[in-house]
Amino acid sequence: MINKRTVFEIHRLNAMGFSKRQIAACLNLDRGTVTKYIDHPDSIGNYSNRRSSKLDPFRGHIKEMVEQYPRVKTPVVLRKIKENGFDGEITIVRDYLREIRLETIQKQAFVRFESRPGKQMQIDWGHFGSLRYDDSTRKLYALAIIEAHSRMLYVAFTHSQNQATLHRCLVEAFLYLGGAPGEIVVDNMLTAVTERVGAMVRFNEAFLDFLRPFGITPIACNVRAPHEKGKIENSIKYLRNNFWPLRTFTDLDDVNHQILSWLDTTANQRIHQTTGEKPAERLVREALKPLPDPLSDFRETETLKVYKDFGVRFDANIYTVPPGLVGKNVTVKADSRTITAYYKDKQVAVHPRSWRKKQRLELPSHSEQVKKLRKKVLLDRQIMIFMSLGQEAVDYLEKLADAAQPLKKTVERLLALSEEYGAASLIYALKKALAHKLYGFAYIQNILYQEMTPTVRHRPVCLKNEDLNNIRLPRPNLAEYDAIAVQRRKKNGKDS
Repeated sequence: MINKRTVFEIHRLNAMGFSKRQIAACLNLDRGTVTKYIDHPDSIGNYSNRRSSKLDPFRGHIKEMVEQYPRVKTPVVLRKIKENGFDGEITIVRDYLREIRLETIQKQAFVRFESRPGKQMQIDWGHFGSLRYDDSTRKLYALAIIEAHSRMLYVAFTHSQNQATLHRCLVEAFLYLGGAPGEIVVDNMLTAVTERVGAMVRFNEAFLDFLRPFGITPIACNVRAPHEKGKIENSIKYLRNNFWPLRTFTDLDDVNHQILSWLDTTANQRIHQTTGEKPAERLVREALKPLPDPLSDFRETETLKVYKDFGVRFDANIYTVPPGLVGKNVTVKADSRTITAYYKDKQVAVHPRSWRKKQRLELPSHSEQVKKLRKKVLLDRQIMIFMSLGQEAVDYLEKLADAAQPLKKTVERLLALSEEYGAASLIYALKKALAHKLYGFAYIQNILYQEMTPTVRHRPVCLKNEDLNNIRLPRPNLAEYDAIAVQRRKKNGKDS
């Protein structure tokens, strides 16, 4: 059964911008009922002339029972009033209990709460579609933070809602507002609340660890109770209706530049409808807690392996580091603008962050280092011997370098195959591998194993020094000898 007070609350919440789903959850009603009384508020009957009920003599007694035991069950109430002469059915008792509890919820939920300066901030995420970066898109979110007393607002747009992003945006808000609050009100986001069982809340440990140095107490809203953080709910609506429409953005930096300008010139300089003051003038910065000095590093942090292409994989892109770190682990720290790599606490690379996807971000200094390393490797004697096998060896060596294969180690193993199968067989395998774009020792070894027979060769002498046993000489270029012979014949012909 619904009364005029409930109808009034439906329309009051609707005027505040609450959705029908939210109104139904707050007032413990069906969404169809909410829709009905929003569209036809006068459809409710006149209850002042309602007929008397068998329950009328017992209403006072039932209210006393509910006040004493708020969760008392309908069968218990029915049994008690039957002892005093009630002879009706359980349905009418159940309906009346629902009406009493609905009135209690309305009284508790919508008493306006005003915080003292600096005591409380409320936070919430909003989803604002996506931004396009050439052929890539990134989801766009806004974290809104409001100082409850002054209604001073801060907003940070991001492409992520992860733990590190939440912490970084909160620090930005504290710096913007001039300090930290005594408590912070959150909804049931996983980065803040990991579990709820009734009134018991288990907060995210990383979130608690973040709040501890600031001395902030977290408060979690009840499920389906948006009125408990109504100030920030209204701020998200204000953001959607007054900042977002008819704007265009090039990238994340552009969005955040525009929102900061809007906060400073519009949102925090308007006369607030509830307080009658400008939020920027009502804010009492001295009431906020001073921030720790120095502030901790709240960038997103990962430990990543450096691959053969001297790059690390981070957030759908590849960022290069000095090639000497190939095979090692580096620490990558990222904010919305930069990606910084560290090796043993030493900064080794800084990249502008790319929000495009599947990109390779390579610093010129890293490319130059790779060229120097390749040049140094090519001067190695073993490689010179390998190149003396002919043009196929030179071409294959170039492809190995492009494929970021370990040149010295691969060449040593290929020369060992040359001794086992013969130079002609190795050159055949190199040609076949080049034709099929197969670059690596294992491919050459497999071709030789399947198609060639090892040449049995015995060392003429075995020395104690193993390095001397492994001495190899460049393969002589017979074309040079042919050229010398031709020149001599021509010379002898002229002399005769």
